[in-house]
Amino acid sequence: MEPDAPGCPLVLSSPHSGDVYPRRFLERTRLSALQLRRSEDAFVDALFDGGRGLGAPMIRARFPRTYLDLNREPYELDPRMFDGRLPAFANTRSIRVAGGLGTIPRVVGQAQEIYAARLPLDEALARIERHYKPYHARLSGLIDRAQLHFGLAVLIDCHSMPSGAYPAGIGPAGVASRTPANDARPRADFVLGDRHGASCAGVLVDAAESELRRLGFNVARNKPYAGGFITENYGSPAANRHAIQIEVSRALYMDEQTVTRSERFAEVRAALTQVAAALAATAATRLAVHRDAAE
Repeated sequence: MEPDAPGCPLVLSSPHSGDVYPRRFLERTRLSALQLRRSEDAFVDALFDGGRGLGAPMIRARFPRTYLDLNREPYELDPRMFDGRLPAFANTRSIRVAGGLGTIPRVVGQAQEIYAARLPLDEALARIERHYKPYHARLSGLIDRAQLHFGLAVLIDCHSMPSGAYPAGIGPAGVASRTPANDARPRADFVLGDRHGASCAGVLVDAAESELRRLGFNVARNKPYAGGFITENYGSPAANRHAIQIEVSRALYMDEQTVTRSERFAEVRAALTQVAAALAATAATRLAVHRDAAE
C-alpha cells in the first residue's frame, strides 16, 4: 500500500497482522481457528495506516505469523518439525527455534503445538521462497527508496503484544493488573524497541515516547521487546537507516479473547498517527541538521 509519491522518510511494516489462513495449513493444524487468531497482531495494519496520509508506504503480510514468521531470519528452522534433512545453512540453534518460534513456528500462545504431525521439508522451504523472500525484497526496496528521496529512512515495525506479557498496573486502558498486588510497576501500553540503541537514533525514539506520554500512555523501552530480526537487519543509524519497533498492548484496542475491535480502536489509531507525524517531523529536522553540518 503506497502513496502516489513519498511524502516523508517513514516506511511502515506490519509482518504479523495477516489473517488469511491457507486451506492446506488449516488441514494440518491441531488448533481451532480462534486459537490461531489469538496469536495474530490482529488489526495492527489498520491501527498504523494513518501514517499513509503522511506519504509513508506500508507493507503488510496477508498470511498469518503461525504460517510463516517474517520477523525471523529466513531459515531459523527446528529439525524436529520436518520430514527431511534441513540444509546446512539453516539456523537450528537460535533461542527462538528452541522456544518453538522459528521462521515456521512450532507453537503458539502457552506452548500450544500447532501441527499434528511433521511437515514435508519441501513445503516449508516453499513458504520461504514464495512469501518470505518477496516480502523482504519489497521492504528493502521501500527503505532504499525513502533514503534515496530524503537522505535517510525510518522504518516503523508495527506489532501488538498480549496484555499479560509485561509488567502491569492501571494504565489509560483502565485494565486491572495481572501482576502480583505488591508489584507497583505501571502498565506498559506501548513498548518501543530499538535494540538498545543499535537500530535507531535516540532522538527518534525520544520523539515517539514523548508523543505517547503526552497523550497519556505508559511507555517502556526495550523490555520485554527490544526488536526482532526486522529491526536488527534493517536498522543502521550510522548509515542513516533507522528502525524502531512499536508494540501496542492488545488490551488497548481489542478484546483479546474474541479477537474483535474495542470501542477504543479509533482513539489508539489516532494516537499512532500522531506518533508517525512526530517521527516524520523529527526525521526532517535531523536531516536538516545533517545538511547544515555538511554545508
